[in-house]
Amino acid sequence: MQDPHVLQVLVVLLLAVLAFSWLADRLRIAAPVVLLLGGVPLGFLPWTAGTTLPPEVVLLVFLPMLLYWESLTTSLREIRANLRVVVLAAVLLVVATAATVAAVGHAFGLSWPVAWVLGAVVAPTDATATAAVAGSMPRRQLTILRAESLVNDGTALVIFAIAVSVATGEQAFSWPSALAEFALSYGGGIVAGLLVAWLATLGRRLVHGTVVENGISVTSPFLAYLLAEEVHASGVLAVVVCGLAVSRVGPRLIAARTRMQAHAFWQVTTFLLNGALFVLVGMQLRPALAGLRTYSVGDATLDAALVAVTVIGTRLAWLYTTPYLIRLVDRRPSQRRRRVGARQRLPLAWSGFRGGVSLAAALAVPVTLADGTPFPGRELIIIVTFGVILVTLLVQGLTLPAVLRVARLPEDTAVAAEEHLAHRRALEAGLDRLPELAADLGVHDSVHDRVRAEYEERLRHLDLQRPQDDDAAGTAGQTDELDEYERLLAAVLAEKRAAVVALRDEGAIDDIVLTHVQTGLDAEEIRLDRRASSEGDPPAPERSSG
Repeated sequence: MQDPHVLQVLVVLLLAVLAFSWLADRLRIAAPVVLLLGGVPLGFLPWTAGTTLPPEVVLLVFLPMLLYWESLTTSLREIRANLRVVVLAAVLLVVATAATVAAVGHAFGLSWPVAWVLGAVVAPTDATATAAVAGSMPRRQLTILRAESLVNDGTALVIFAIAVSVATGEQAFSWPSALAEFALSYGGGIVAGLLVAWLATLGRRLVHGTVVENGISVTSPFLAYLLAEEVHASGVLAVVVCGLAVSRVGPRLIAARTRMQAHAFWQVTTFLLNGALFVLVGMQLRPALAGLRTYSVGDATLDAALVAVTVIGTRLAWLYTTPYLIRLVDRRPSQRRRRVGARQRLPLAWSGFRGGVSLAAALAVPVTLADGTPFPGRELIIIVTFGVILVTLLVQGLTLPAVLRVARLPEDTAVAAEEHLAHRRALEAGLDRLPELAADLGVHDSVHDRVRAEYEERLRHLDLQRPQDDDAAGTAGQTDELDEYERLLAAVLAEKRAAVVALRDEGAIDDIVLTHVQTGLDAEEIRLDRRASSEGDPPAPERSSG
């Protein structure tokens, strides 16, 4: 007979995610904060006592899925536009944070290699925490934060692997080998991500089933992570590159029904995974405290506070020094137009949230050294990491709304303008091709006139900034005209879709705007497919043109 304890923990965990997410919404507090705090008392319940968070579960199950969804819903255009800022933050800032934390750790008694292990553990920001807590920021700032947190895990894990190898005595540190590991990690991760994206694209072209295609979507992040890890490259970077690549080809390749089903799946799945991860992190406080042997709770708490201050201070110092150094070197007019003042930079500097990846890395620290002796300071690393996560989420997360008010960021109207442009270009493309498509389909003149009148009316409403639901169509008076009407709408829809994707390719709109507009087009296509299926006619073509 199976042990019901696992099922009890799973049920409690899922109920906690739902309850705490609802509470966070009611209190208007970022969900990760409430989930983390709510998980602490759960660790003391009889049903969940002793529940541990295996680091391999976080790194091999939670992380690939969460990073893949984040990369699918991140604007590649904005990443390119802010690439220098993202790379500096995702690589050099991680190294700087690890170094300053290592100095603090060495000051309170850790050896240099062990102190660097601690620095690598708490250096990366958390992608899901950033998206949840800082989601109200303007697009540019939010994209920088999300892109940074997507990539910096890879940097931190390389530093972590090197530091652990040196601390355990498995190898001696050398700059050539360290630089080679970084080059392999990034180069191999990029290649692995692109290869899996290509394989996923090829697979989607070969199969024509919604369920199978979405199975490819679910498999892709795990395959990318596995392939990269097999060649000792960055699995994190491979997943991110794979997701970004798929987000570029997906609008032309993935069917509307498949895309909407996938969107619903990923939204629910990542919501539960993300919530469960923060609850599980909160539940680790009890075993972390119970594991303290060499250090007192008071000393560990003080050390955690010092490291948290160091992490926050390093980020503030970095973001208030490097931009001014760059200005001395790069004085191009295009870069001058992108500059922001010190007040507007504060939200970026204050949004260094840590999360489950840091705790997973801390739990992954070996128990013993190569000679079999206990790993020095392991219990302190775990409790300090928990403290840093708690402080960054509580202090920075709860005060971020006030920081945003102080920053007085200008209203971001670009997204609305780009969505308006996409809707208008889609309608204009449909109208331009309407006579030709009507002639090809052989529809009645009354149907052609009706569709033209509707699209012209939508254009007028769009110009008045009173857009109509793109799904509203009404019914035709006769069955044959209704069939022609639906077929003509389906044909025009392909032109609308191609026009919007072309805007994305030209850089006039970004991937996020494309996703918003495409959701409405997908809904219209699925409505037309269902209508055709119910009438016994062949469905409208699922794949977008282009």
